[in-house]
Amino acid sequence: MGFLGSKATAGRLLLLLIAVSAATADEDVFIGVNIGTDLSDMPHPTQVVALLKAQQIRHVRLYDADRGMLVALANTGIQVMISVPNEQILGIGQSNSTAANWVSQNVVAHYPATNITAIAVGSDVLTTLPNAAKILVNALKYIQSALVASNLDRQIKVSTPLSSSIILDSFPPSQAFFNRSLNPVLVPMLTFLQSTGSFLMLNIYPYYDYMQSNGVIPLDYALFKSLPPNKEAVDSNTLLHYTNVFDAVVDAAYYAMAFLNFTNVPIIVTEDTKPGPISEKNWGLFDANGTPIYILRLTGSGAVLSNDTTNQTFCITKDGADPKMLQAALDWACGPGKVDCSALLQGEPCYEPDNVIAHATYAFDTYYHKMGKTPAACDFNGVAAITTTDPSHGSCIFPGSLGKNGTLVNITAPSLNSTSVDSSAYNLHSNAFTSIVLIIEIFISVAVFL
Repeated sequence: MGFLGSKATAGRLLLLLIAVSAATADEDVFIGVNIGTDLSDMPHPTQVVALLKAQQIRHVRLYDADRGMLVALANTGIQVMISVPNEQILGIGQSNSTAANWVSQNVVAHYPATNITAIAVGSDVLTTLPNAAKILVNALKYIQSALVASNLDRQIKVSTPLSSSIILDSFPPSQAFFNRSLNPVLVPMLTFLQSTGSFLMLNIYPYYDYMQSNGVIPLDYALFKSLPPNKEAVDSNTLLHYTNVFDAVVDAAYYAMAFLNFTNVPIIVTEDTKPGPISEKNWGLFDANGTPIYILRLTGSGAVLSNDTTNQTFCITKDGADPKMLQAALDWACGPGKVDCSALLQGEPCYEPDNVIAHATYAFDTYYHKMGKTPAACDFNGVAAITTTDPSHGSCIFPGSLGKNGTLVNITAPSLNSTSVDSSAYNLHSNAFTSIVLIIEIFISVAVFL
């Protein structure tokens, strides 16, 4: 994603999805966020931590080792991955003492109060900083040596995020291999990761794969949308079916490592999207006050993270549903379903528009909320669907809606002008709330697909 040096979009708390995979399926699933601080109008670290707590986020990755953030994260129990910025790699990779000083200032000074669990050395170095590639492994080793000297090597792992573009011929995954010109760096790097029990960090950008495929990759395949069986991609060697680009690239990375005889290095996907000059201004899931811009909900993984802290979903009529079936479902909801449909009577707030689609939507949603918002409560013989878009309109406020002035997240934090944490010029006098990158870290094995 190349977050270093990027600037936040005014009025948005920028979050981006990533996923994590590991070598074993018995690891606890967890969700966390990546936080960048080299940004315009960065909020106070304590406010950022307050948002993390409000969202019950227990794992974070910093795109640097900002002292203010590390202090604010102390004694929270939140697990923290810190990063060596790209511009510091040359110095660290050429000097063991420089690496030792970096670890002393950014790790030893904060651990164990701040629960640092990993160090990411740079990001996309092989593809964006070719001049630093030859000393990248040295940088990893020097940081590791400093951890060993401080007796922290068992608690803290060292790795470096790599772009998935280094994987050539990623489909079918079983035939994938790394760019051979990078083998002089990748082989000793993977040897290091294997010997230290660390993991390969991988940045995967499914949407950009779609953009660059010239129509070969369907958009739905890149966006995790459901595909009919006949549209799924099939690896002819393993007969595994792939419903999205992400799964295929993760498997391709495992096969590419196996091609180099490394079969026990787990993968953590550290990023799965990045902004472009146009899309960046539309990104962000939270306003400055913590109000969600978009709805995000992950289910079926044991843990749930949502910027929709009120669990705001609705039940509406499906597009193209048969009007007769809608009418029958409406009659059932307002009759045997025991929905209070008085708001649909003439002169009442939800009478207009006076058509079966609008009235059925209100009845469906009321029943859905009455029944605890279970998926089965939003079916109505196939003419209803769950949505995250509030169908309220005018004075017709649907069940579960907070209305136009609703506040979804209530964060208590010190004044933005507070100086209780030494974090240099954190000042927010407007709604230019900075970039915090959401990461979804899900442990899976090579043979288990989400």
